[in-house]
Amino acid sequence: MENLSTIEVIYWAATIIGSTLFLLRTVLLLVGGGFGDSDFDADHDFDIDADHDFDADTDHAGTAADSDFSFKLLSMQGITAFFMMFGLVGLALVKANIVIILTLFGATLAGLFSVWVISIIFMKMKGLQSDGTINIKNAIGQSGSVYLKIPARGTGQVQITIQGALKIFDAISEEKELIKTGEKIRVKRIIDHNTLSVEKI
Repeated sequence: MENLSTIEVIYWAATIIGSTLFLLRTVLLLVGGGFGDSDFDADHDFDIDADHDFDADTDHAGTAADSDFSFKLLSMQGITAFFMMFGLVGLALVKANIVIILTLFGATLAGLFSVWVISIIFMKMKGLQSDGTINIKNAIGQSGSVYLKIPARGTGQVQITIQGALKIFDAISEEKELIKTGEKIRVKRIIDHNTLSVEKI
């Protein structure tokens, strides 16, 4: 086996380490199944003022956690992709008997280009990904039916279609009247993250 120069050793090390980590992280990403879909702890505070305006802090917490996760994942993939392409292109240029300084320049450009490509792919996939988070504020004004009867002064359950999906929520009667199972209702306001105030229609 021919003796390797120092620059070749550097390129080989970058190629092996970068490729191994890049492929490993890609497999883990595919197995994990998402960009920012991991579970996170959020502060479930819900503020309801006198006009019954609903403010869910989890909206902001969820967005921040999702963005932070995506940024970290992109950074990790970008770094490993950089070293992988840096090493591969560097080796190819060395084999082509290019001057060392030019191999470094070419390898660096290839690494930066790969980071740019990865960022584009992440943004495209992020845009195509369907956000499964249900925003309960979208329930206001929606019609549905009673799933479990709602006592005059108690809690039952209703089912409504929200964001294209049929969901079941706890519910109380806005007019403090009994609403029987199967009766049609309309959502008047939000009580908390899983409870609605409804009226019979």
